Amino acid sequence: MKSRVHRTAPFVTQLPQKVRITHPFHPLYNKEFGLLSYRRSWRNEYVDLHDENDQLIAVPIKWTDAAPPDPFVVVARGRSYFRTEDLVRLANLIGGLKAHPEGVK
Repeated sequence: MKSRVHRTAPFVTQLPQKVRITHPFHPLYNKEFGLLSYRRSWRNEYVDLHDENDQLIAVPIKWTDAAPPDPFVVVARGRSYFRTEDLVRLANLIGGLKAHPEGVK
């Protein structure tokens, strides 16, 4: 039996008209754009925005200020830069690279 994913994003009518990209590694970090729409695709939630060149861009809602705060980040209150699940994934990636030093083909 599949587990059910619960929707955590607000209804589209409750989203702000302007959305700021908050993901620190996104090239448009800290820039604000007008919201066009909200959508779900393959269990992921996105906001559609117009960039500075009037091109349509889709950004995961969790990379914007329109998403509710990550509970881990709220509880950690700046005491941890990494989540455990991300560190485990990184360790597995490094282990895989060490096992195949010739690289990925």
